[in-house]
Amino acid sequence: MRSTFSGMERSRWSFDELAHAGREHLDADYAASYERKAQGELLAEKDLKLLRGLGLNEGSTLVDLGAGTGTVALMVARYCRRVVAVDVSSAMLDVLTTRAAQLGVENVECVQAGFLSYEHRGSTADFVYSRNALHHLPDFWKVLALDRVAVILKPDGILRLRDLVFAFDPSEANRAIEAWLVSAPERPDEGWTRSELEEHLREEHSTFSWLLEAMLKRAGFEIREASYGSAKTYAAYVCVKRRSATE
Repeated sequence: MRSTFSGMERSRWSFDELAHAGREHLDADYAASYERKAQGELLAEKDLKLLRGLGLNEGSTLVDLGAGTGTVALMVARYCRRVVAVDVSSAMLDVLTTRAAQLGVENVECVQAGFLSYEHRGSTADFVYSRNALHHLPDFWKVLALDRVAVILKPDGILRLRDLVFAFDPSEANRAIEAWLVSAPERPDEGWTRSELEEHLREEHSTFSWLLEAMLKRAGFEIREASYGSAKTYAAYVCVKRRSATE
């Protein structure tokens, strides 16, 4: 099932998530090879184990924001009731839809939308998952997006967030970024190359960990777990939506 939702009221100053999704993400050939490049299967297996340990079960609803070609969505669908796979790229969702049909997965709903345009239908979600998608938004829009994520989740619901996040001090930026770029693979089919990472730095919106963590707390999340890659250019979080004082 494919649908398109429109969330925040559009105005002339609204952020266009499709226009800022990255040209390559809208390309069918790129979409077909995306998960191999992103090492999606390995990360999905690790996150599936983590999510099941956090209570994902046959009654759960999970929303995957920035679902891409659906490696996580299709993997977790075997263990929960409902999965909503949300992505702004129709090319990515085409791959996901084809894979779901091939695997006989019937409990994944595909929605062409983004953090700012997805409107959740039905009961609130138990889990929200997002990998390498939030960095497409500038910080102002990240804050609004995280507020919207909190609305999707039930109290005590879990947000699992992975992204390109900088956990080094600003004074270390030149050294840390150059070390990251030097370690990039030469071939694009082995991961993101130096030129692709340089384009990310110029045109996308990774932020510092201490800024992102303040945004998460401001949106009503308690950060239960935070881990940073050895290069301090990636971060992964387990966040719990706090209950309000009236609940």
